[in-house]
Amino acid sequence: MTNPSFPPPALQSPPTHDWSTSYPMTPGSARLARVQVRRQLAVWRWGGDIDDAVLVVSELVANAARHGKAAGHHVWLRLALAEGGGLVVDVSDPVRGFPGFGRTGGGAALEEGGRGLLVVRQLTYELNWFPREAQGKTVRARLPGPVRG
Repeated sequence: MTNPSFPPPALQSPPTHDWSTSYPMTPGSARLARVQVRRQLAVWRWGGDIDDAVLVVSELVANAARHGKAAGHHVWLRLALAEGGGLVVDVSDPVRGFPGFGRTGGGAALEEGGRGLLVVRQLTYELNWFPREAQGKTVRARLPGPVRG
């Protein structure tokens, strides 16, 4: 997928829960995000796959901290639960572009450290990115909620 020229559509209805925080642009931010996301989803009693959600957040925060580094800026993380129970993960950084986002295999995707987005694509039903109005970009991932039988 290539970069859309506008943000993806908003959630169809307001989220039932919404939480956000920021992290420094350091490798340790991914570990801290894993702990906080696991705790937040447990507090919300989210019925989706928490391990998948934690992995998606970890990969996106690690990518932002590594490739979006800019002096004086932070990585922003937002979690929102949609009315149907799905989880929306937004990770924002100060860099506007996202080279290689549409790459789905081969080349750099197979190099050490280049498989994170491939894993994220497998765990989510939607993954895209859009420029932020003021500065930078947001990567948005959507994960399914609880399986209803």
